[in-house]
Amino acid sequence: MSRLSTFYQSGRLAISFELFPPKTPKGEDSLYEHVEKLLEYSPDYVTCTYGAGGSTRDKTLEIVTRVKNRFGVPVASHLTLVGSTVDDLRAYLNRSKDQGVDFIVALRGDPPQGQSEFQQTAGGFQYANELVGLVKREFPEFGIVVAGYPETHREAVSPQADLESLKRKVEAGADIVITQLFYDNQDFFRFRDGCDKIGIRVPIIPGVLPITNLNQVQRITALCGARLPAQLIEQLSSRDNADWHFQVGVDWSIRQSRELIEKDCSGLHFYVLNQSPATLKILQAIGIDALRGAK
Repeated sequence: MSRLSTFYQSGRLAISFELFPPKTPKGEDSLYEHVEKLLEYSPDYVTCTYGAGGSTRDKTLEIVTRVKNRFGVPVASHLTLVGSTVDDLRAYLNRSKDQGVDFIVALRGDPPQGQSEFQQTAGGFQYANELVGLVKREFPEFGIVVAGYPETHREAVSPQADLESLKRKVEAGADIVITQLFYDNQDFFRFRDGCDKIGIRVPIIPGVLPITNLNQVQRITALCGARLPAQLIEQLSSRDNADWHFQVGVDWSIRQSRELIEKDCSGLHFYVLNQSPATLKILQAIGIDALRGAK
């Protein structure tokens, strides 16, 4: 059992947070202020993504290294196939190992801006399971995270084909699956059942994105193909007020989180968008300290 897997096998609810590289020095200073507040809840690890096409890959590595060195928490770097040869991927993995990164989030990656579909780089991989295999064979010290899609990946020909793709990633060596954001827990439960039926036995961890701004979440869900339930849109649209959107979004995520925990999720992964207030309110409302002490 890998170190990453043990977070979800200990009987203690695991939590993790995902960051992204800020575009400005001021944004980076703000990021670490928010991380410090989030770290009061002792997450099991923190991940950091990067821009389309690997445009902020070096900054991603810098951020996870600083978070680990400053706060002493395990960290995970995202890594995608976009724009990279196998040698490029191997070089990044070597750098990550040298700088103490603990885990890799292995992804195919979305097409860069201006491209409508993924294009395999000459000398690179085409599928995420190939990246998982590379990490497993040559860098066995890394725990490996892969992505799952409760509402099915936009490019998948069917839900079953999407699950079969996920199974290939797990069979190649993935330790856990973290899902894309979703706002209807039934989508997650159907997905989890589908994983079980097809023989995927690693932990399936729900990804939670608290809504703090209606326009922002509409852009995000449009990009990733997630659905906003009609009831949620109706509540958010009833007032053109930022505080209202924040409260509705946080309340929705609190209800989501409580139900996910009640129905045997062994962890929660929060997409914090480099902020802390929404996630802190959720953790407080669900009584995370008591839950983690009791589990």
